[in-house]
Amino acid sequence: MAADPIITGVLILIYVIITLVLGYLGYRKTKKAEDYLLAGRDSHPVIIALSYGATFISTSAIVGFGGVAANLGMGLIWLTVFNIGIGILLAFVIFGKKTREKGLKTGAVTFPDLMGKMFQSTRLQFLSGIIIIISMPLYTAAVLIGGARFLEPTLNIPYTTALILFAIIVAVYVMYGGLIAVMYTDAFQGAIMLIGMIILLVLTYVYLGGVTTANTALAAMSDMVPANLASQGMTGWASMPELGSPIWFTLITTLVLGVGIGVLAQPQLVVRFMTARDNRSLNRAVLVGGPFILMMTGVAFTVGALTNVFFLNNAGKIAVDVAGGNVDLIIPLYINQAMPDIFVIIFMLTLLSAAMSTLSSLYHAMGTALVCDIWGRGRACALSLRANQIGCMVMVVVSVLLALAMPAGIIARATAMFMGLCASAFLPAFAVGVYADKPSRNGALWSMAVGTLAWFIWTAFVHTAEAKILGISQFLTGAQTVLGLPWSVIDPLIIALPLSLIVMIIFQIRSRKESYQEVA
Repeated sequence: MAADPIITGVLILIYVIITLVLGYLGYRKTKKAEDYLLAGRDSHPVIIALSYGATFISTSAIVGFGGVAANLGMGLIWLTVFNIGIGILLAFVIFGKKTREKGLKTGAVTFPDLMGKMFQSTRLQFLSGIIIIISMPLYTAAVLIGGARFLEPTLNIPYTTALILFAIIVAVYVMYGGLIAVMYTDAFQGAIMLIGMIILLVLTYVYLGGVTTANTALAAMSDMVPANLASQGMTGWASMPELGSPIWFTLITTLVLGVGIGVLAQPQLVVRFMTARDNRSLNRAVLVGGPFILMMTGVAFTVGALTNVFFLNNAGKIAVDVAGGNVDLIIPLYINQAMPDIFVIIFMLTLLSAAMSTLSSLYHAMGTALVCDIWGRGRACALSLRANQIGCMVMVVVSVLLALAMPAGIIARATAMFMGLCASAFLPAFAVGVYADKPSRNGALWSMAVGTLAWFIWTAFVHTAEAKILGISQFLTGAQTVLGLPWSVIDPLIIALPLSLIVMIIFQIRSRKESYQEVA
């Protein structure tokens, strides 16, 4: 990047100072455990919406999924539709209000605590906490990688240095300011993200000759689809893959459904509902959250696909070839090569905001799960703030180590894995818990156990994308996957979530029958 290093340094310094000041304000308002864990249950609707949206949208959405859109095309826009329809409207209106009410009624302060109190089971709280600290570092590592990958070429610093520095800055204000600091900084970072993505969309279409010219050029590149992708059903970057093809199954079952449905049961997002002062606040938050998600994901997926036009015009290659096969590098390369120097800095702050807003919530969720729900389960979670801070730091270290060990091109895949597991493990029990007056405790335990186990089995033995990397199936059976097409490209969510739901329904029906018999 040729931007003036002094300007770059000053803008970054201002950004970091504002972030730390907001973290300090959160620290000043954090007087008790409930403040640290739930922001005092009195958050403003705009703060809730921006915090929820900024937590939901991270570098994995902008860098990782933007790179996937560059590789597989604009079919990923369907994920934007799911993100708004399910991740905002359904989440806030259907689940958000009931979650807030149940959280206030039970006094729950974390997602596992909520699950345990709704079903009156410390075992359920413990199981939820275990799933979080095992799976969430995967997503956290993906977010760290996304931020570090952009900082590496932009600031010309080693990748490892960028990753560790990034992790430490976020950890500081999360550890001391708790959820109040997280939500304050999320709102600030969300505003920066919105500005950055609007400018990115406008400049991209300006550089490519306008909306019609750019989209027409992208559609005309269909004959340049690589042979390995064409053989799997890809028809072009401006069209959907062939129905039922391996790429269609990957696009729909893993990326669209895995992330689109998985958002409903992400612990770090569910907690946002419990910070609202009333249900009206959640209704008002939808008016901000919907447009925010539209601009975040819609722009990332559109620009991602259009990078092929830019690189063809300027390098004679499609985007994935320019990036050497690593889709995680496509967006950073495009920004650094296509955009004016000042916007490179602005977009760096956009990505920093996206990553830091998500990381802060993940650190907070993992740390409190470790301390409150595993170590302190069965108690009122009124453990010392120091204990929660130590828990956050432990999970920060785990996430950094995992990020250093993960392979290239993993951001979008790791994100989809985490969200798919959340839906498979938590969603049926969570939905019944917030709506049923007498939810089945055994149903929740077995539903979570079956959903989690089914997801891991399908991931390790059937779904090629993960089974190939893990090598468990190859070691135990001598085959990379135990089932062939189309099963090997169907995401674990498609199998695990229905099984988890069926188990929950069976136990809930049985529980209701037993209650009627007792009354009779």
